[in-house]
Amino acid sequence: MTILYRGPLASCDYDCGYCPFAKRRDTPEQLRTDRAALERFTNWVAHAPERVSVLFTPWGEGLVRTWYRRALTELSHLPHVERVAIQTNLSAHPRWTDAADLTRLALWATYHPDQVPYARFLARCRELRARGVRFSVGVVGQPEHLSAARKLRADLPPGVYLWINAAEGRTYTDAEAAAWAAIDPHFGYSRNAHPSLGRDCRTGDSVISVDGEGTVRRCHFVPEVIGNLYDGSFRQALRPRPCPNATCDCHIGYVHMPSLPLYGVFAGGILERVPATTSA
Repeated sequence: MTILYRGPLASCDYDCGYCPFAKRRDTPEQLRTDRAALERFTNWVAHAPERVSVLFTPWGEGLVRTWYRRALTELSHLPHVERVAIQTNLSAHPRWTDAADLTRLALWATYHPDQVPYARFLARCRELRARGVRFSVGVVGQPEHLSAARKLRADLPPGVYLWINAAEGRTYTDAEAAAWAAIDPHFGYSRNAHPSLGRDCRTGDSVISVDGEGTVRRCHFVPEVIGNLYDGSFRQALRPRPCPNATCDCHIGYVHMPSLPLYGVFAGGILERVPATTSA
């Protein structure tokens, strides 16, 4: 089973104008609520009866919070957890990974050129590499980020995959798409939304989305509730089912569509977005 977990955390130390995620300053009470929710989820995973992989997809930045670092570390040591990963901007120092099992831990990192000095971000990537942490790095495909993405690709080791996400609402000409594809050979999968209405998807069957209250949905992009994690009611709802949405334009959604070859492209690295042909 693959679980995408997104608790109530919404605060982030970055403020990207193109970010579609909700932003707020979490109050101490909101942070306590998020911490309690994450600890409850971690405890459920620790006692799950099946093999589990977990991707944390917080609205905000999780790794600046001790409870996310602790959850990743603890889950990485459980023998029935195949992979535990998180989406992050790498603003937190990676020394915490020393306590984790690096055969199971992975990071999905995003570089935001207008939020962090280039040298600092590159140093973070190099330190992760030196520590043996498995990770991918990505950039949102805004025109003003092209030169920074090219430089990052040139400076990163060849074994580190640099992905490009199509900017939300942006249409790319063939020439523009070719420029991004020169950096990320898989950019074509992100360039346009994928028709999904009525098509098969692994979400709701072997992949589920869970929020801080344990509410289970098939994925982040389908609001229908199929049960709850903690009372076990979600299990009876697990089955193959067609997608109810017209299109799917987010990697964490369309990667699970059998009509696309992405389980082969990213074999062994689905959650952290590491292609099978790279070793990062």
